[in-house]
Amino acid sequence: MTTSNSNPTIILIAGHWLGAWAWDEVLEHLETDHARALAITLPGLDGDDPARTTRTLEDQVEAILDILVRLDVSEEQPVTLVAHSGANAPVSLVLDRHYELVRRVVWVDSGPVAPGTAFAPDLPEEVVDLPLPPFDVLAQQASLEGLSAEALERFRARAVPEPGHVLRQTIELTNDARHTVPTTLVCCSIPSEQVLELARGGHPMFAEVANLETLDVIDLPTGHWPMWSRAGDLAAAIRSAASQTS
Repeated sequence: MTTSNSNPTIILIAGHWLGAWAWDEVLEHLETDHARALAITLPGLDGDDPARTTRTLEDQVEAILDILVRLDVSEEQPVTLVAHSGANAPVSLVLDRHYELVRRVVWVDSGPVAPGTAFAPDLPEEVVDLPLPPFDVLAQQASLEGLSAEALERFRARAVPEPGHVLRQTIELTNDARHTVPTTLVCCSIPSEQVLELARGGHPMFAEVANLETLDVIDLPTGHWPMWSRAGDLAAAIRSAASQTS
């Protein structure tokens, strides 16, 4: 059963190479709907930070927790976290440590990280950061469907190289209570039916999905960056998910 929450707090966190700016169009739609929403830039993805390349996953987790403190988030007034793509690593760690502060997590073309994994465990130690690759290379890894030439130009101009420490770090998760947080998967580049099939089959990328106690799925067919290709529809999906609770 679900009940509505008239004005949930929503925190938007984008994936690799992206800062809060990536959510600008989505925020415009959410603000029109009077949602209390904000986007954050994770440590390591602020191009003006002189220590950017040294930032770690732990720094990113602490930044998210600091925002929760500033917003007076509590067990009585929990928050909805929206994590796109590679933001799943720090958000999975936040859920592991403080699941009680999160009323719902929304994974945008993403999902919870499995313990003991890393995004790029074989990335050489001498690689301090990883720039956004050429789009023909990126398209082999993630769908660019729906992105206009203008969106691609903005992506290229504003992308910040991802710190190597973040990509190499192994995710240590110990608290199974993270599985109790109500979860919504917004499935874009991979249909929900296929995601759930992969989860049931134990695919490493989706294995944690099979452990979730409360799961909703929303299909939003487009590429891996729906905040640009279908901003209004993504905002509606996020608002719908955030307005529900178990």
